[in-house]
Amino acid sequence: MCGICGAVWNESAKAVDKATLDTMTDILRHRGPDDRGTFLQQGIALGHRRLAIIDLTPSGSQPMPNEDETVWIVFNGEIYNFEQLRRELISHGHRFRSESDTEILVHLYEEEHENMLQRINGMFAMAVWDVRERKLFLARDRIGKKPLFYRNEPNRLIFASEMKSILSVNGVPRNIDPTSLDDYLTYQYVPHPKTIFCGISKLSPGHFAVWQDGRLKVQRYWNVDWNEENNRLTFEEWTEELRALVTDAVRIRLRSDVPVGAFLSGGIDSSVTAGIMQQECSQQIRTFCIGFPQKEYDETAYARQAANLFGTKHQEFIVTSDIENILPKIIRHYDEPFADSSAIPTWFLCEMTRREVTVALSGDGGDELFAGYDRYRAVRLGMFAEKIPYIFRKILAGPIRRFIPASTRQRSTLRRLKRFLEALGMEPLEQYLQWIAIFNRERRKKLYTPEFSEEIRGYDSLDFLRRAEQLCSQRDRVTRISLTDMQTYLPCDIMTKVDTASMAHALECRAPLLDYRIAEWAAQLPIRYKIEGCYGKKILRETFRNLLPSDIEHRRKMGFGVPVDHWFRKPLREMVQDVLLDSKTKQRGFFEPKFVEQLLKDHFANRFDHAYRIWALFVFEHWMRCWG
Repeated sequence: MCGICGAVWNESAKAVDKATLDTMTDILRHRGPDDRGTFLQQGIALGHRRLAIIDLTPSGSQPMPNEDETVWIVFNGEIYNFEQLRRELISHGHRFRSESDTEILVHLYEEEHENMLQRINGMFAMAVWDVRERKLFLARDRIGKKPLFYRNEPNRLIFASEMKSILSVNGVPRNIDPTSLDDYLTYQYVPHPKTIFCGISKLSPGHFAVWQDGRLKVQRYWNVDWNEENNRLTFEEWTEELRALVTDAVRIRLRSDVPVGAFLSGGIDSSVTAGIMQQECSQQIRTFCIGFPQKEYDETAYARQAANLFGTKHQEFIVTSDIENILPKIIRHYDEPFADSSAIPTWFLCEMTRREVTVALSGDGGDELFAGYDRYRAVRLGMFAEKIPYIFRKILAGPIRRFIPASTRQRSTLRRLKRFLEALGMEPLEQYLQWIAIFNRERRKKLYTPEFSEEIRGYDSLDFLRRAEQLCSQRDRVTRISLTDMQTYLPCDIMTKVDTASMAHALECRAPLLDYRIAEWAAQLPIRYKIEGCYGKKILRETFRNLLPSDIEHRRKMGFGVPVDHWFRKPLREMVQDVLLDSKTKQRGFFEPKFVEQLLKDHFANRFDHAYRIWALFVFEHWMRCWG
């Protein structure tokens, strides 16, 4: 796990000199504190910061060439099937100078060029410089676990693992993209391939890019038929396949030359992952959990049950009032405004885990692959609600919804019921966005100033979901939504959160459930094997019941939430007011000050829980003061 950066340019473009390359590289030091390396020639600059995981010797240093130095690579990530590929490449006559997984990529590129991506199983972002063809090849893994940003200028391309590295290059502008801000306030993140800045892009998951002769071509390589559903297997046959796939995915992620542990939240996904990990290891593994003093957000008791069942060496950490001092640091580290408040416990969890191990396995991905979120059951309920005559749905969405008393608790049943009824009558995807949006369409209209509204006139943030849903348009509605989440929410939110928080502490996170083989397999699974009654993840529960204490097997999804509503009414109240009501904030011209003031008043007076909307605005303004 590392940080990569660099640039490629033609003679007519401004060259990247050694000082600039050194700055770009050293900005990524937190991602790779063990080593640094650069490669600079006419027209090409490559930088690398190394976190040594496999082959700790200097022979694993990067940038790394092939034997005759006609191919160079900088690589961030892990290739889990590298030993198999290494044996194959040796049989073809390739010579290796290291034991690292990076070196197999150089030789694999020599043999297969862009087609190499179909052969590798891993998480990665890479840049390969082909000296003979004067061509730069960029690629990102299928799920989007590892980030890769780039700026395509006339006759020059700059790239890096983090946007702060690109922003360090002289002359790179920092103009806010108005549509990206609208997206952020809708989704709580900026969707790929855009970033918050005009002119800087993310390479989308499952895509590669080729820069040659001043031209950039971006192409999808993970071409899966998401419309295919497999009804040929029995439930028992499905469970046998799942057990074998998940066990192998965990096993191949245990390969490391440094200590390995696991996150254990007390949920189904992390329990399955940690349980298999302990079964596959001859020694006691280490597990780590984060908690809060507020009971409704705390899962430590469940994590303790799982740890006792598996016999792991378990460690807990409780997040207390120190949050006020750490917030600015976390927000700054994310480069873009990022309003998923679970970034806070993720940050603390990674910091604590890194004190003991260098690699941690996580349970990420189970909710998207096996329909674990409550909102998928809301989608299912919405399908039944469509059988109600339209006029009655309008009454439910209007007078009856307004009659239900407002709840000041974010997770209350009343609040969820009001949000469900509010979206009745909308087309399915817009209905779903209404449920998940931080600021829905109507609230964004009230939030924006007339000038900012004019800048985004005609833009529809729903298009991001529409493009993803089109790839699975023939499936049932719940499956369409979960596969849409896998292409959008999973890489843009979950993977961004984990990569940024973990690499800030030089910790490598591996997610066995997001092995691309499991993702493709789960996509074909009929929805009846994922959801049963009010519970999701049916097949995961049934397959790994022996690894789940009864309290965990039958508990509802809790989520990795934080008590933001409590923080804003008590310890962070003054800090939030100072930031959002500051004259500098009001003068930016994006938001109506009176609407923001009303949000704060209603929240502080306990009339309504606007915690996540306030959080999104608070994060954005803090981010603007760092990077805008």
